Amino acid sequence: MKSALKKLQYIENLIIVVSFAVMVTCSFLSVVNRNFIKLSIPWFDELSTFAMIYMALLGTEAGLRDGSQIAVTALVNKFNGISKAILQIIAKTVVTGFSAVVLYYSCHMAAIQASSGQLTAALHIPMAIPYFALVISFAIITCVQGITVITMLVHFNELSNPHTVDEKGGD
Repeated sequence: MKSALKKLQYIENLIIVVSFAVMVTCSFLSVVNRNFIKLSIPWFDELSTFAMIYMALLGTEAGLRDGSQIAVTALVNKFNGISKAILQIIAKTVVTGFSAVVLYYSCHMAAIQASSGQLTAALHIPMAIPYFALVISFAIITCVQGITVITMLVHFNELSNPHTVDEKGGD
């Protein structure tokens, strides 16, 4: 399971880095073009926007994975031990379920776009490509969060025991 997670995270991080580089490069070239060269090159802005969409959606999973997303923990923090572990598992299960539903409808939406033959305005690529960002990001979110739920269930005793020592040697 850990190797599958690492492969997914590697692919995700690679797409995020490439998207960021494309976005920054296109935005910079667009500004240079607009202020100095003054040619009509509208695809810089469009490509920058699509790269930002991919980056933001995949960044969502990265934030969920490492816990840097904003979370309302007021309810979970009121509990200890087994009840806290159960609430954490329920929360992850809800996120996984929601992501799976969004993935299902994203696939449907991308398929509709692919069959419609609609093209983007400037790049003239199929609109299914920008919509595919939803499919990729929610597929990775569903897989990673699902594996996290399974891992939490396997290690349930460690989660529910408040006196378990963590990897850093603290309480």
